[in-house]
Amino acid sequence: MRYGYWTPIYGGFLRNVGDEGMPATFDYVKKVSQTADRLGYDLTLVPELYLNDRKGVTAPSLEAWELAAAIAAVTEHVEIMVAVRPGFHLPAVLAKRAATLDDISHGRLALNVVSAWWAQEAKQYGGIFGVHDERYARTEEWVDVVTGLWRETPFSYDGSFYTVEDAILEPKPQRRPPIWAGGESEGGKASIATFADAYVMHGGTVEEVGGKIAEMARRREAIGKDPFVETGMAAYVIVRDTEREARAELERITTVPVEGAGASYASYREFVQHSQLERSVSLQEYSVGTRGLRPGLVGTAEQVAEKLLAYEEAGLGLVLLQSSPLDSELERIAEQVFPLVGRTARLPALV
Repeated sequence: MRYGYWTPIYGGFLRNVGDEGMPATFDYVKKVSQTADRLGYDLTLVPELYLNDRKGVTAPSLEAWELAAAIAAVTEHVEIMVAVRPGFHLPAVLAKRAATLDDISHGRLALNVVSAWWAQEAKQYGGIFGVHDERYARTEEWVDVVTGLWRETPFSYDGSFYTVEDAILEPKPQRRPPIWAGGESEGGKASIATFADAYVMHGGTVEEVGGKIAEMARRREAIGKDPFVETGMAAYVIVRDTEREARAELERITTVPVEGAGASYASYREFVQHSQLERSVSLQEYSVGTRGLRPGLVGTAEQVAEKLLAYEEAGLGLVLLQSSPLDSELERIAEQVFPLVGRTARLPALV
């Protein structure tokens, strides 16, 4: 199994803790990126949000694509999975930007295509935000255009949402960037099975994640497509010398204050309203986002490693870690957990 991490564009990951010692600056992201590169982490996910989803909409946050290019320039090995919302980007322009970023990174680029859920953000920044299933229909065409431009010159396309006429994109990416996507609704999963190369999930139990992997494999087989090249899951990790210490840290970060539905929780109701989730999310779970606490990666290094190996046995190919503060916790995880899971680094090949 590969081990990746979320780039902290928000100044941290915790909604209940104000200052995590993780400022929303490139200086801190550079420190994290070079630490992860040195320690042998395989991949980073750079989220794309124009408003701060973790600390409140008025708090600072960084833009994904400029940040991804900067990360590519200061690292050598880590794969860069940058998120992109079709409603905010013309597909032909994005295909060109991605090809340039692929060149900067020497073929280390991947895309996480997100059909979006935050109506307030789209209103503020002029993004396209349709009804749920329409967002996935737009995404399918958007991916067709992007991958078509990476593949053919000249490229033309005539769809319901996008039209391209004899477009030229050179140079092509060195390695065709894999397309990752995640979703839980019936329409979302059906759509993702058609256009994505890899499937990414919110955190879940071993049984839940194994079931999703099997379900998406069946969906791919039913439409005559090869299995996904990889599956991934988000997870928040707390490793301490004793289980008691780890549980105390979990209690600290998940204790929602009396004013807990305040600025850092402003997006909670909108996320639930505009997402067709398989399982409800409590305010306590939402304190770290992406259902990262549900995998239960909390305890000693031995306990966390045992859980990670169970996910690997269930077929998971990539775990995307969050932890706080990220730079020192990546050091701790690499030092204490990596030797127990026998991890290896590789870039998945696309046929």
